[in-house]
Amino acid sequence: MHTTTAIDATSLVLYEQLARRMNHLEEHFRLLGEADMTVAIVVKAPAYTFTVQLVFEELRCEGVDVVTSDEARLADFQLVGDLASWNAMFDDIVTNGAASGDFTINSLALRGNRISCEGADPMGLDKFSRFNQTLQDFLDGAAHLDLTRSTE
Repeated sequence: MHTTTAIDATSLVLYEQLARRMNHLEEHFRLLGEADMTVAIVVKAPAYTFTVQLVFEELRCEGVDVVTSDEARLADFQLVGDLASWNAMFDDIVTNGAASGDFTINSLALRGNRISCEGADPMGLDKFSRFNQTLQDFLDGAAHLDLTRSTE
């Protein structure tokens, strides 16, 4: 087995560490304002689907849990994409220190061809637009983590 320094988008540890990082950077996130949203990140790998729910309250990420697809539909919105697209986004974050150009979550979700923003409630979907920068800064935290993705 060969390892790289890239981030594994199907690792619960990734999202737990991103939450810990956010929760230690309250002053940074204060500049963006409070965010109250529940997000489901859905990563479609070839053999399985990994879904993690993130609960943002005020200036913190208060919840990180693996959930079922039925539970994910209860989130304000779901960000759904294949494993290659999520890994490419995280690779770009690691390479550049933050997502760049076509790899920001806003660009990916608005185009909808690699990662889409989905949800049944218009008010929930609106939270993606309102709290987008908080979510982006949360994900950009991956550039500061020491995690590896295994490849064969």
